[in-house]
Amino acid sequence: MKPQKAVSPAEQAAVGVLIAADHLQQSFAEICERHGITTDQYRVLRILRDAPPTGYARGEVTSRCSMHRSPDMTRMLDRLVRLGFAKRRLDPDDRRCSVATVTRAGLAMLARIDPEIAAAARRLTKPLSSSQLHQLARLTETLAGPDD
Repeated sequence: MKPQKAVSPAEQAAVGVLIAADHLQQSFAEICERHGITTDQYRVLRILRDAPPTGYARGEVTSRCSMHRSPDMTRMLDRLVRLGFAKRRLDPDDRRCSVATVTRAGLAMLARIDPEIAAAARRLTKPLSSSQLHQLARLTETLAGPDD
């Protein structure tokens, strides 16, 4: 039997985050699938819900969503428009750019899914104390922040 290689705290933490994220992703994907959307579409609808009344340009949605490829966001926004959950219009200040907003149907979809997502998040984080949850939120926010 080979002795196990010592694992650095960084590696242990990174692998732990990946495993935890996979559990969350699977649970959230099942919920979204029952409602006929993907977790990425859910994330974009949440971003659009938080947008100012004028909406967000595709690039802004992309950066807030942490998606790195704008063509993917274009296709996703087009799909949300076809589903009736979002609408797009030309930016009056730059007609080369479109701006997306969430529709009433998109808000209704979020109202149906949000309680299930919240319940799944509570269930999956139940082993953590309130203090640990706040610490985890700060830590993951720091990890997800921009690279300097």
